Amino acid sequence: MPPAKTDQLDLWAESGMDGDDQVMVDFLLPTGIYIQMEVPRESTIQHIKLLLWKEAQTYPLFSLLGEMEGHMFECVNQAAVHEELEDETRRLCDVRPFLPVLKLITRNCGRAERLLDSKIGVLIGKGLHELDALQDQEVKDFRSKMKRISEEKMHQMQMMSWREWLRSCYSPQLETGLLENLIEKHEGVIKITMHYDQSQDTASLKVSLHCTVSELMDQALKKWQTTHGPEEDIGARSDYVLRVSSKLEFLFEDHPLSQYKYIRACLLANENPHLTMVHCSIVKAMFEKEISTIGSVLARKTSNPPLPLPPKKRQPTQLHTCVWKVHSVFRINLVKGNKVNADDAAKIQVRAGLFHGTELLCKTAVSSESSSRSEHVWNKTLEFDIAVCDLPRMARLCFAIYAVMDKVKKQRSTKNPQSKYQTIRKAGKVHYPIAWVNTMVFDYRGQLKTGDIILHCWSSFPDELEEMLNPIGTIQTNPYTENATELHISFPEYSTQPVVFPAFDKILEKAAEIAGSSDLMTMGRGGKKFYIELKEIMERDPLSQLCENEKDLIWTLRYDCRENFPQSLPKLLLSVKWSKHEDMAQLQALLQIWPKLSPRDALELLDFNYPDQFVREFAVNCLRDMSDDELLQYLLQLVQVLRYEPYYDCALSRFLLERAQTSRKIGHFLFWHLRQVEALSKLKAVNELIKLATIKTKAKQAHLKEAMMTCLRQTGFIETLSDLHSPLNPNVLLAGVNVERCKYMDSKMKPLWIVYNNKLLGGDTVDIIFKNGDDLRQDMLTLQILRLMDLLWKEANLDLRIVPYGCLATGDHSGLIEVVSSADTIANIQKTSSNMAAAAAFNKDALLNWLKDKNSGDALDKAIEEFTLSCAGYCVATYVLGIGDRHSDNIMVRSTGQLFHIDFGHILGNFKSKFGIKRERVPFILTHDFIHVIQQGKTGNTEKFGKQYCEEAYLILRKNGNLFITLFALMLTAGLPELTSVKDIQYLKDSLALGKTDEEALKQFRQKFDEALRESWTTKVNWMAHIVAHPS
Repeated sequence: MPPAKTDQLDLWAESGMDGDDQVMVDFLLPTGIYIQMEVPRESTIQHIKLLLWKEAQTYPLFSLLGEMEGHMFECVNQAAVHEELEDETRRLCDVRPFLPVLKLITRNCGRAERLLDSKIGVLIGKGLHELDALQDQEVKDFRSKMKRISEEKMHQMQMMSWREWLRSCYSPQLETGLLENLIEKHEGVIKITMHYDQSQDTASLKVSLHCTVSELMDQALKKWQTTHGPEEDIGARSDYVLRVSSKLEFLFEDHPLSQYKYIRACLLANENPHLTMVHCSIVKAMFEKEISTIGSVLARKTSNPPLPLPPKKRQPTQLHTCVWKVHSVFRINLVKGNKVNADDAAKIQVRAGLFHGTELLCKTAVSSESSSRSEHVWNKTLEFDIAVCDLPRMARLCFAIYAVMDKVKKQRSTKNPQSKYQTIRKAGKVHYPIAWVNTMVFDYRGQLKTGDIILHCWSSFPDELEEMLNPIGTIQTNPYTENATELHISFPEYSTQPVVFPAFDKILEKAAEIAGSSDLMTMGRGGKKFYIELKEIMERDPLSQLCENEKDLIWTLRYDCRENFPQSLPKLLLSVKWSKHEDMAQLQALLQIWPKLSPRDALELLDFNYPDQFVREFAVNCLRDMSDDELLQYLLQLVQVLRYEPYYDCALSRFLLERAQTSRKIGHFLFWHLRQVEALSKLKAVNELIKLATIKTKAKQAHLKEAMMTCLRQTGFIETLSDLHSPLNPNVLLAGVNVERCKYMDSKMKPLWIVYNNKLLGGDTVDIIFKNGDDLRQDMLTLQILRLMDLLWKEANLDLRIVPYGCLATGDHSGLIEVVSSADTIANIQKTSSNMAAAAAFNKDALLNWLKDKNSGDALDKAIEEFTLSCAGYCVATYVLGIGDRHSDNIMVRSTGQLFHIDFGHILGNFKSKFGIKRERVPFILTHDFIHVIQQGKTGNTEKFGKQYCEEAYLILRKNGNLFITLFALMLTAGLPELTSVKDIQYLKDSLALGKTDEEALKQFRQKFDEALRESWTTKVNWMAHIVAHPS
């Protein structure tokens, strides 16, 4: 991306408050005429075209232009890419051309198709014409295949009735767990506020929790007739569907009310559910609008035909050689390296390794040293100790370029910034990594690569390297080719015909051939002794390493593994000798009869250690049993895992796209997880304005808030930020910003607190925090794990009242956070009750008094129970996850008593320190004021809190320890600052005491718990220091 000029950026950003300021624009006409004229910065493209047409009448050759509608503008955008401005409702200041130059061009096809293309381009961040222009055959084939799959799905949707469509897109949110205690507390009844979409009137209904949806709707209609009389008849039950008033969530399929998630949430929060009787005509209109859009998309193929497939007649006539017939040693030719960033005195070497996942298939190959100052030329063949026939399908070739120095210099040159990375000392010399790059040995069609190739390298290294190589890194080359180190290599030809990997049926034939020629006894069944040994190995956590003897035992007893330890498939896969094609073929045959794994166990098979395409297909087939809710729980990891996939067309990408097309919610979050670019730029602009004003002018808060509100009232901001689906929940429709209630928060990054009016429920608001400057991906991961812990506890009939609020990274260091209603920080609660900041942290009655103010009678007892349960949940969760930087400003309490934590900038034991000393000395955040609320004069409550809640919660998490390790391992390539290597995940293994018995683990847990009680004064001192340092 070229460096944009500051004055041009300001040209579009500095909009006058009256909205009529002008900007000088150069217009280039297809007749060759050049016109320069001033236009309003905030005008729409359509209005600017009108102004140009009027002006062009006074210039020569105007008659040759023809109809105005036959033309559109084109500009060069901020990404230095030509962009066609088909959507003429956009304003010029929102388009933000790189320079104020607009070129008038002739439309090539129908306006509707071009407008649709333009909208899709804006949505995905890349124009469709750019994708069409790509010469990458793999991209073309993948797009063509996905287009056909999508069209089939759209045709199916066109055949649906509106009721089938509603059930498909908005399937009911149900929960089937036990609820006896909750139903008893509410005496089996619930009070519902019923809304009617054609009226402002509401009705209050008291119904049984066992009442079905249809029975509730009958009662609602009966109530209407009672209050309005027969003259205002609104129809029968069949004319309506029931919807949650505040969002697009429907209650149908006639289950008892107690089984719907929304109703359960209201029961737990002690709130009355708000439901709306929606007339079927409104739902039909939604359906027809969607079908119309689908029709427009399908019509695109008339003007933009699908990419042609290779002619079928070529396939049978194309001759090829099976890779298993090539017994030559695998080799490559290392040609040269350019733009190598190293000291002039350094000698440069290249190391190459063949990997299958993280397994090195054979000894690495190393080039000779080159001491040239510019171009490093080798022109040498690098041979690998493996035959071509034994190359696995997913073999990748990994390169590292490094400098060889005689000794470590005290003052290192600025030309060698890589010296901060891992170095290797050999024979008195030091090797400094400079760059790395990876490439696949086979292409996406399974053909062995041949010919010359230029690899643009990466210069940033991870914490862990395998002999300076980075097998876990991407196989994509560096797109910033101008300054990237270049490595020129050449793949030789082993045959006059293309060498291809055998088809799946040939692999199974090979396995059958081996099985037929070998003694069945060698397949092995182990005795009791071997069973015990195998059991011990299989029960180890995923981080445990297998020695060669153990791998041999597992492979020998692989049929025992299938019968007795099917969930141990990952360990068997790590025991296969992937550098022997005979073993690989036998594994594939065994996989065909391997029992299906549970989705949670199958997730591990998507880790980088298991790159085989058929293994990953097996894993994806296991995931097909997941419900939409369960898939959403792991979507963050599954999207991240796509980075491991070397080819676009794979089982996982097809699976995610299929599920996204059948579930609106999955499609919504799949889009946001993939679209890691700057969205919501308007909010970012407001945030930058406040930050700048704070630094430059030290402006008062009132003046800044007024400036913020002035910004949000501008036409461009109102249009952009209104009438949209909430990124945090696609079922919530945001009408417009309630400007008067918006504010910014006084923390370092000045987050914006944006208040929206709910489009579906008048008077209701939706509060969202926009953060700019913080990486929210780590918060997303932590909250996802908290959500999973909550699910696992509930599955074991333990509800610890966790509040895993919504959080979504929408770009690089920006994102949105859901505001939890009726909640305040511990710091604010303490400060409100104390005159002196220093004394606030030591006021043990402040929290209890605050809860008493908010609750009375039975409600107070319920609030204390909520506090006790949630405190136990977060104590265990923060201990297991090693969540650091805990202070009274990032622990909150709801008025209902629920305690919850926010801001997860430090996890996995990365605690903050001052002067080299860790500030947080205890693993639990458990202070005397927390205990004071829990006890309420009853000392037995503390024991119940510790033993019944905390210990039970901890043991449940231990049982699922492998799942937590897997989920963190799948995120290793995400680039999170505190999750960069397997060493970081070791913290989880230690905190869950994996490998120990439950008794040993509980002993360790109790010691930490007692330590937290004993040393709660250190937490108090830290909190006091925090309150004094942050008095506002």
